[in-house]
Amino acid sequence: MAALSIRDLDDAVKEKLRLRAARNGRSMEAEIRAILTTAVTDDAPRTDLFSALTERFAQLGGSDFDLPERTTTPRAASLPE
Repeated sequence: MAALSIRDLDDAVKEKLRLRAARNGRSMEAEIRAILTTAVTDDAPRTDLFSALTERFAQLGGSDFDLPERTTTPRAASLPE
């Protein structure tokens, strides 16, 4: 395992790390390991293009169309042989 030293860390950042570690029931060292591991792990869920676009533009609202009632019965498609 590798060892790492961090110099010139702001005191406020260190205090926030200490509090976060306490909330998660870990030592500061274990909390920093967890943060770094999460930051460099590419486990982001992959989504298809349609889902990504739907999610991205959902805030704009959907489209409501008034569709007319069907007046004829559906028929099978005629395909050339």
